[in-house]
Amino acid sequence: MKLRYSSLLKWAAALLLVIIAAVVVLTAFDVWRKEPPLPSATDTPPVPEATPTADPYGKPREHMVEFDIGARGVRDPDVLRAMRAVPRHEFVLPDYLNMAYADRPLPIGYGQTISQPYIVAAMTELLRLKRGDRVLEVGTGSGYQAAVLAELTDQVYSVEIIEELHKSSTEVLKRLGYEKVRTKHADGYYGWEEHAPYDAIIVTAAPDHIPQPLVKQLKDGGRLVVPVGPPGWQQTLWLIEKQGEEIVSKSVMGVIFVPLTGEHTR
Repeated sequence: MKLRYSSLLKWAAALLLVIIAAVVVLTAFDVWRKEPPLPSATDTPPVPEATPTADPYGKPREHMVEFDIGARGVRDPDVLRAMRAVPRHEFVLPDYLNMAYADRPLPIGYGQTISQPYIVAAMTELLRLKRGDRVLEVGTGSGYQAAVLAELTDQVYSVEIIEELHKSSTEVLKRLGYEKVRTKHADGYYGWEEHAPYDAIIVTAAPDHIPQPLVKQLKDGGRLVVPVGPPGWQQTLWLIEKQGEEIVSKSVMGVIFVPLTGEHTR
């Protein structure tokens, strides 16, 4: 009787193990074949925002600022920021777009040029502009230098003797949002007395002597940056500072600019 009871227990235990194994297998199979649940609204990842179109001239402009300007000694962070901000390609003729960020002057018509970027930055740094300063530019040309000045102060006045350049540069400056730059078609040798005195004056063409009307329109402590010399030859870039009744002149470097034209040359 005992032997028979022991066999029965063994048989029951084996059956129980078989049942447990079957349950485990069926459960695993059921989990495997079920599809994952659909995500709820809160599980849905956000739609990524559209990436703005990259500026195709961004890298050439950055290269220009880093290697043609900063590496050559221009240190003022505000000037470097302004040179990064202004799109030089907007101020050059279509035929020269591929050279817009080359460190060289480019023709803009009427015998004039847009200045070499390094020279633009170096002359701007000499002005030591701060926000709120009043600055006069003699020779608007393409409008590029005026735009750089406008990145540093909101009181920019610019005079251009060639009417066609005055019109085209004024249109470009307004289109790019530099609406506070005030321009005038006039002989820049005589400045713009209506808005004098100025904290700084920059001349972007070369007279053969320092224009005294511009010196008179400087504030006490004001600075005039002007290339002086004969046309067709190397000229000298001068920094002129007005200190009370005294005028202090400093030679900065050799440059080559187109001549400053007007009544004084006739």
